[in-house]
Amino acid sequence: MTAQLWCFGESGNAYKAALTMELAGYAWEPVKVDFFNGEARSPAFRAINPMGEVPVLRDGGLTLTQSAVIQLHVAERTGRLGGTDRSEVLRWLFWDNHKLSGVAGSTRFLSNFLPPEKRPAEVIAFQQGRLKAAYQVLNDHLSARDWVADTAPTIADFACCGYLYYPEPFGFDRSDWPHIDAWLDRIAGLPGWKHPYDLMPGSPADRA
Repeated sequence: MTAQLWCFGESGNAYKAALTMELAGYAWEPVKVDFFNGEARSPAFRAINPMGEVPVLRDGGLTLTQSAVIQLHVAERTGRLGGTDRSEVLRWLFWDNHKLSGVAGSTRFLSNFLPPEKRPAEVIAFQQGRLKAAYQVLNDHLSARDWVADTAPTIADFACCGYLYYPEPFGFDRSDWPHIDAWLDRIAGLPGWKHPYDLMPGSPADRA
């Protein structure tokens, strides 16, 4: 049975789940959520996920939300990408959620998807400062290793990269962080890798 992932192209959190499934060889298909027209807040969507967020995975009779939970489910079901040290993988999943993606997602949204006159410059600048500290941690960590949590790629890599391939500016320039840059190239070189706008439906071009 093919699993369904409720997602949209601009969502870095959905990308984490979609990329994990794609690289693990997990049978899945996207279900587009029209986020920018309010679908995630609709009663029909909240019946699927009361949190009103993507991603949502429906796999047979199982419904899962939150990207890390979906990633762990896929790793456990396939026996792939889970790494050899579960605690280390979890450490980086939680760090990403709190320090990296949790800040990058909102910063990117405020910087690009609000009307220019509504973009809070002071908030954006504050969050970019927090992101700079997170980039430094990740860049330093990758200075002596190829992958985040193991000697091979794991779901921790696909969590931490969730927002870092997007073209919209939000305070991340790959050229400033050479070890992150090389790591992103390694991930993009994995068989089956796709850019978020190629892997999931919906992109700025679709809304133009």
